[in-house]
Amino acid sequence: MSGHSKWHNIQAKKSKVDAKRGKIFTKIGKELMVAVKNGGPSEDTNSKLRDVIAKAKSVNMPSDNIQRAIKKAAGELDSVNYEDIIYEGYGPSGIAVIVESLTDNKNRTAGNVRHAFTKHGGNLGSTGCVSFMFQRKGQIVIEKNDSIDEDEMMMMALEAGAEDFSSEEEVYIVTTTPEDFGAVREAMETNNVEFLEAEIKMVPDTYTVIDEETSTSFQKLLDALEDDDDVQNVYHNAEFPEGWDE
Repeated sequence: MSGHSKWHNIQAKKSKVDAKRGKIFTKIGKELMVAVKNGGPSEDTNSKLRDVIAKAKSVNMPSDNIQRAIKKAAGELDSVNYEDIIYEGYGPSGIAVIVESLTDNKNRTAGNVRHAFTKHGGNLGSTGCVSFMFQRKGQIVIEKNDSIDEDEMMMMALEAGAEDFSSEEEVYIVTTTPEDFGAVREAMETNNVEFLEAEIKMVPDTYTVIDEETSTSFQKLLDALEDDDDVQNVYHNAEFPEGWDE
């Protein structure tokens, strides 16, 4: 099956997640709270909550932390209301960037996001300026090992309703529509498949290849955005050089 080779991008992202695990857990805790507020604390009846729990597990968030966040959210339904706001803009060399936020103060968040773009060689754009270059997809990343047969994994994914399956250097990448993501993920979980990543995200249609100098500059923008407590996810179409690391 087809797929743009992007394992080194995923690998770079994973190392960032490992380095900022506490902050990642806080952000996922906020997503859990919003999911519970919107659909209730039961995994059986709240598909969004199931998806967020899968995302939490993929970054090794302890089950106790997940359940604590759900119970806290269920008991605080009248607490802070977070607004979901998406920003779009350009990084250095015209890299397309989408920033997803959950905020209780949109003026603060907009100012922080704008400052990050401006400081690191980019500029914040208007709604729709880059989103047409992306598609919302479910993406499940599975680490290759000797116990996983590629053909079996591909058939399992496709029979569960996956849209695409690709084999990268060290991982398999299963792509789904947003609507089918939960069913595909749950089918693979039933077969005891463990995930490096499992979430619905914005996937670029094409990638912009960047050199090492631009990579260093762009990474500073990514770090500034991801360090913001209001920012949940940052998506982009940059293709970092093979083997690059800041």
